[in-house]
Amino acid sequence: MRGDVLSHGVNQDLSEQYRRRFAAENETRKRVWAVLVECWFQRYVDGAEAVLDLGCGWGPFINQVQAEKRYGIDLNPDAAEHLDEAVTFFEQRADERWPLDDASLDLVFTSNFLEHMPDREAMAAALAEAHRTLRPGGRLVCLGPNIARVGGMYWDFFDHMIPLTERSVVEASELAGFVTEEAIGSFLPYTMAGKPPPPAIAIRAYLKLRPAWRLLGKQFLVVVAKP
Repeated sequence: MRGDVLSHGVNQDLSEQYRRRFAAENETRKRVWAVLVECWFQRYVDGAEAVLDLGCGWGPFINQVQAEKRYGIDLNPDAAEHLDEAVTFFEQRADERWPLDDASLDLVFTSNFLEHMPDREAMAAALAEAHRTLRPGGRLVCLGPNIARVGGMYWDFFDHMIPLTERSVVEASELAGFVTEEAIGSFLPYTMAGKPPPPAIAIRAYLKLRPAWRLLGKQFLVVVAKP
């Protein structure tokens, strides 16, 4: 019983944190992610029949992509209200067994989530589940804040738990059995929270101008595949 009470409390805290951080900017985030998916992340989705968004939140990624089967995992119970009806939502911890068969996914995507996991053991368990459920050749795409680029601002978010760089994510992924396709230490700027949204034309220009990544990019992008 005590575990159920604690879990309920954690979920409620997640709901409140997410509402405080993103509710006022939800429509803005949708527009920004529509451009990010169209101009960059769609390349990983093309040809995928089954896609899972790990730590999906309110669905800024998974709601935008086209796939026959779409899934989301998150502990925040509010996520279900924001996801498309066609997205199957699993309200659960990421480090517990996912209710999916072995080799049933083509793509696992996760954005700004791994750093919120309670410890490295939990992250390793989530990576192991991604490896189990991906088909051979399937990809895991990880986006997140790079502590080497962000510095002390990394801890401005109360729920950041694990300090990560592209190198540590690569190492953890390879230990889970993945092979690395791409690891970029400086990709997107750090956060949209509390900032005015960039226009779509600026986002498109930024993604095409790789030298700008080295100046402004504070988030890593790691793409690994299951052999």
